Amino acid sequence: MLAIFNSAVAYGPEELRSPTGEISTSPDLKKNSSALLSSFMDAFPQSISVKMDEMATMAFTHSNQSLLHPRSFAVKDDCFCLFEGTLENLASLRQEYGLSKCVNEVLFVIEAYRTFRDRAPYPACKMVGHLEGQFAFVIFDRGTKTVFTAADSNGKVPLYWGITADGCLSFSGDAELLKAACGKSLASFPQGCFYSSASGLRSYEYPKNKVMGIPTMDGEMLSMETSLLRWSKNCTGREAP
Repeated sequence: MLAIFNSAVAYGPEELRSPTGEISTSPDLKKNSSALLSSFMDAFPQSISVKMDEMATMAFTHSNQSLLHPRSFAVKDDCFCLFEGTLENLASLRQEYGLSKCVNEVLFVIEAYRTFRDRAPYPACKMVGHLEGQFAFVIFDRGTKTVFTAADSNGKVPLYWGITADGCLSFSGDAELLKAACGKSLASFPQGCFYSSASGLRSYEYPKNKVMGIPTMDGEMLSMETSLLRWSKNCTGREAP
């Protein structure tokens, strides 16, 4: 799967950028977002791609998918979702959310996302924390121009993110595909975490802690570790959420 987002929609984490917060101009950034999409479509001719104006592009294929980690794509109420993996507790989650038995993983994730979006203060960490299984997913909410991504706590489903030569935040399960476009601005998505373009990178396993990305060089690929730091008070002096 592949998801590409314009920098106006999702700026991306600072750890994937240069120390000044700008896109690196070094030659290791080899492709722009259009070339990245073309590479995916060339590698998987039977894939399907969906473009949401100039904000986002998602591409999806069943080619070479694992039997244990099937891929799926769905759209509902202007929410686009790519999902890979399985939810072991899907039956109980359907019952909890009052959904029919025909709702599969990707449709459930959209429904769960809409629940915490529309029923504030329902926290995102609670929504993702209820998911049991091996999974990774990317949601684009066209109505609010929000990107929401999460991966399971064991990292069983590979997910990588990086920034292309033209500054687009991109996600894929294929590290080599992203590497050609993102160069060293590439990392494994942190396990047990979610990323929202509205609130940044957070841990759903430790929701009261702040997640800090620590970039380290591992060959030609940037690996990202997470340091969990206790949030006592934020800059305004109030207790952090």
